Amino acid sequence: MLSSRSLGSSLVSALVAIFFISHSCTEAKDSSSMNITTQPFGKTEVGREVTRYILTNSLGNSVSVMNWGASLLDVNVPDRDGNMANVNLMFPTLDRYLSGHPFLGSTVGRFCNRIGNASFTIDGKKYEVTKNSGKHHIHGGKKNFTYQFWEGESYQTDDAIGVRFTLVSPDGQEGYPGTVSVTTDYGWNDNNELTIAFTATTDAKTHVNLTNHSYWNLGGVGTGTAMDHVATLHADKILDVDEDKIPGGKFRDVEGTPWDFRSPMSFASRIDQLSATGGYDDCYAIQGEIGTLRPAARVVDPDSGRVLEIETTQPGVQLYTANYLPGNERSAGAGGHDAFCLETQHFQNAPNVPTFPTTLLKPGETLNEVTVHRFSVE
Repeated sequence: MLSSRSLGSSLVSALVAIFFISHSCTEAKDSSSMNITTQPFGKTEVGREVTRYILTNSLGNSVSVMNWGASLLDVNVPDRDGNMANVNLMFPTLDRYLSGHPFLGSTVGRFCNRIGNASFTIDGKKYEVTKNSGKHHIHGGKKNFTYQFWEGESYQTDDAIGVRFTLVSPDGQEGYPGTVSVTTDYGWNDNNELTIAFTATTDAKTHVNLTNHSYWNLGGVGTGTAMDHVATLHADKILDVDEDKIPGGKFRDVEGTPWDFRSPMSFASRIDQLSATGGYDDCYAIQGEIGTLRPAARVVDPDSGRVLEIETTQPGVQLYTANYLPGNERSAGAGGHDAFCLETQHFQNAPNVPTFPTTLLKPGETLNEVTVHRFSVE
């Protein structure tokens, strides 16, 4: 299987170019249609001003993002009756984003998900990264991309508005080799499509795996459980993992198991069969050619009629049903199962599993990944 890293400037790069033609500006051309506004969102501990960018399409639907953690904040879309609500968990102020949280809306890296034994080998040299999940590494370590300041620049194309965030991760950060330059690009259009594009380059061989870690509730944030949502996942296999959720290279067929969402099924319908984990926290191998933009998931809230469809170039998607949200200020008041995550990504522990699509990024290559979130009603 080909990774997008090996496709170079071919299909995935073309997809990025289609979604984001680089014409940077600070205001949309016609303020009566799509527009971009900004507002202060607080200061970091060292006094850097964090900016909230609000992207509003000509339908009046909006998303907002900020440059702390290159994070997605709110996503405001209507239900079947035209009632607007935010469907993405967020904090109202910067404070909690600075002090620790369960990755609400964050860009996660340098490597999202888990690396077994917090180590990997490149060209015979062993690298040890931060152990922050027992003896393992998760979501880039302690000073991961979630807790860093990104430079932001707004832009407009013929049919979209957006913000492009950039970050330089220095050699040795959290134990990773190579200085890596990363871009997270959020685009919003009149089709209510939120497109997130990642790029990365490096000056030395290293491993990179990026995702957005948003928590969705299509009924609207604060409306309670999201487990009555009905999901379809375009995958017939999940990664086979050990008790620490570290895969060794094998897959499990979903047929006849609680993980089978090939036909529409509510999250709640079989979640009681997952008592060991309290719900879903599994990586699905998406059907179709890796590196091509293809369907990954579709979720419907029967009450509001809101629909979320996800397409991606990435190999997998991690379904997490927010099993451990504490229901306090650390999780914006949301408790367990009050939201769900669909994190498109490469497979966890890929640096140690040569049969997985590679996450190795080399000098002269560019990582390109695109994920589209499309909102509608039925």
